[in-house]
Amino acid sequence: MDTFHLSSLVGAGTDVTRFMRLHMTRPIALRVPRADATLRASRTPYDRFASPMTQSNTAALRSFEVAAIRADGSRSIATFKAPALPLFESAFSAFARGVVLSSPEGSVAIEDLQPGDWLNTTAGDPAQVLWIGSSNFVPADAGRRMPLIRIMADSFGQSRPASFVTVGPGARLLQTPAHLRGTTGGAPLLTPASAFVDGVNVIEVVPPTPVRLFHICLSRHAAIDVGGIAMETFHPGMAATRQVTHAQRDLFLSMFPHIAHVTDFGPLAHPRAPEEDIAQAG
Repeated sequence: MDTFHLSSLVGAGTDVTRFMRLHMTRPIALRVPRADATLRASRTPYDRFASPMTQSNTAALRSFEVAAIRADGSRSIATFKAPALPLFESAFSAFARGVVLSSPEGSVAIEDLQPGDWLNTTAGDPAQVLWIGSSNFVPADAGRRMPLIRIMADSFGQSRPASFVTVGPGARLLQTPAHLRGTTGGAPLLTPASAFVDGVNVIEVVPPTPVRLFHICLSRHAAIDVGGIAMETFHPGMAATRQVTHAQRDLFLSMFPHIAHVTDFGPLAHPRAPEEDIAQAG
């Protein structure tokens, strides 16, 4: 540091030579204005779903694996590194390994499913699997706890499900929460599985070891039979990509070879429970 800048720092009229002799052997602490207020002002409601790490510019990265059918009918298998943001993680975290789905040929485990297979839907006619995404999650991770949801047998009626089903945070059931039944006119809503946690029939589980989670896209958005209960296939929602940067949006869409624009996911098969109502009920 030269004398001119040091004089500016310690003030005019100070004996700079004496100041340097007394103080330069010790570090000079400079007070830097805190940016907390600026950060708080810049956060959006979307950020409450993200960990502190994902709210920064150096978001943690996660590996995501994709097996899909491209728009031209060819097969694609790829691995992506992407930020561990809710937009990305929700597309890969619905069904735990071992979950059984219903197909025209019989039951099939989620890990045995292949692009091109067909699954039964609650609409009555089967739909083709175009995309399968998967990733490893550690539910008990001390840095970011991410509980799985275990639905016990008969939780929603006889054989609904037939035996316990374990799902991830990205799973939605075609089931209306009790506090919303008077507002839907009898129509079922797609509701996050976590909204039904009661500690008895539906519980949180937090294994300390990695768990493989999956999600799927069909030729259209649908509810499918998962162990005897209806659950939705993946759809990001029309507004989901508005909450991320253009680069993150482009990376997200590149994970879906059959999709060119978010509107290509098509319409929702059923309405979703409003997130604000679910949050208030919780």
